[in-house]
Amino acid sequence: MVLQRLFAAALLLVCAALAIMAWPYQAPFSYEPVGPRAFPLLMLGLMGVALLYMLFRPTPIVHSEDEPPLDRETLIKIGACIGLLLIFAATFETLGFILSSILIGVPMALLYGGRAVPGTVVVVLMSIALYVLFDKTMDVPLPMGWLSVLEN
Repeated sequence: MVLQRLFAAALLLVCAALAIMAWPYQAPFSYEPVGPRAFPLLMLGLMGVALLYMLFRPTPIVHSEDEPPLDRETLIKIGACIGLLLIFAATFETLGFILSSILIGVPMALLYGGRAVPGTVVVVLMSIALYVLFDKTMDVPLPMGWLSVLEN
C-alpha cells in the first residue's frame, strides 16, 4: 500500500510539473475555440484528481482473479503497445492518419488475440470512419499523408 501511495505522489508531482509547463502555452493561431492548451490541462487535471484519490483512499487496491498477472507475457504486450504507439507517432504526418492507424491497428489486434481477417477489416473501417468523423464532421484537420492524392 505504501508503494501505491508513493507512486501516486510521484505521478502527481509529474502532473503538476507538466501543468506548469503547459499553462503559458499560446499558439499564434488555433482551430479549436478553447485553444491548444485546454486538452493537456484537462487531461492533467483529471489525472491529478484520480491520483489524489489514489493517494488518500482508505484501502489498498486488491487485485482479483479476473485481472491478468504482471508476468513476462503481459510486460511484452505492454512493451509492444508502447512500440506500436511510437511508430504511430513517427508515421502520423508522413503516412497520414488512416495509413498510420492501419499500420499499428492490425498488429495491435493480432497482439491481443484477434483473428487476422476480421481484425484487419475492423481496423480499416474504423480508421476511415474516425478520419471522416474528426476531419469532416468535427472539422478537426487530420493529415492524409500518402492518400492526399485522393482528395480533390
